[in-house]
Amino acid sequence: MGPALLETADLTTESAGRLDKLLADAFPDLSRSRLQQVVRAGGVSVDGVVVAAPSAKVKAGARIALQIPEAEPARPVARAIPLDILHEDDALIVINKAAGMVVHPAAGHHDDTLVNALLAHCGDSLSGIGGVRRPGIVHRLDKDTSGVMVVAKTDQAHQALSAQFADHGRTGPLRRAYLAIAWGAPSLPRFTIRKPLARSVHNREKIVVVGEDQGREAITHVSALRSWSTQTRKVTEPVASLLRCELETGRTHQIRVHLAAQGHPLLGDALYGAGFMSRAAKLTPAARDALEQLGRQALHAEMLGFAHPVTGTPMSFEAPPPADLQRLLRALDEAGA
Repeated sequence: MGPALLETADLTTESAGRLDKLLADAFPDLSRSRLQQVVRAGGVSVDGVVVAAPSAKVKAGARIALQIPEAEPARPVARAIPLDILHEDDALIVINKAAGMVVHPAAGHHDDTLVNALLAHCGDSLSGIGGVRRPGIVHRLDKDTSGVMVVAKTDQAHQALSAQFADHGRTGPLRRAYLAIAWGAPSLPRFTIRKPLARSVHNREKIVVVGEDQGREAITHVSALRSWSTQTRKVTEPVASLLRCELETGRTHQIRVHLAAQGHPLLGDALYGAGFMSRAAKLTPAARDALEQLGRQALHAEMLGFAHPVTGTPMSFEAPPPADLQRLLRALDEAGA
């Protein structure tokens, strides 16, 4: 038995053009890539003849028959994992991701990820994204980074949100702001880091700064919110700072790598701040204990703004730092470090 059909349609073209382009114009709720998949799978005929090439030229007045198979079940399994939901509608869901939660199933994390939780929470409200019934992840947060994320629930929303993130907010309201606690104190209250990034050829888990012709453009705008110092032999030495980082681009590990490259890696970042671990000795016992309990990089996605993918309405969501970061901030405040 063949797959169940989600939709069948017949249309007569008013103008000539590429098959996939004509289909995309006729079915705006489906992405062009999804329609191309349907064509290649033999789901489209032109004047009674199956056409399997998305780039095929179609004459004006041709009759196109389309059969879209029902979205395939997602490979990840649904699992009822609690979510902190900030907003939800028919097109998208905005969550405050907990630190420690992996976004996508991977080695060691097959059924305890954000995708598994969303499959259980959204259920039948998810439509086929790329031909598979699954959440549309348009951006990611590292496993140990907490904060605001948006996820598409439909193919149309996935396509529109992906375009906003690819545009980096240059022509729309996309904004991403993070709170970071970093070692030391920057010399300027506000500055911009422009350093291209690429995956390390020596350690595939790490991202490194490279030359302009070797990596992808990466831009981070940094504002210093406050700092903490310690007194050593009558010399005041900056120990740590609370920074607000706004992303103009969103590369893997971007904030962590950029701040480390400036000499201010994040507290608790074992991957990019290993050489600064000894600085914990400069913290008060309470702050050292809070950092040890944190057990992760001190990074939180505080704010996310974007245009609604269907209505175009500007939306903005914020989430306060979670309890583990609040504990570290209080410990730093109480003794000045």
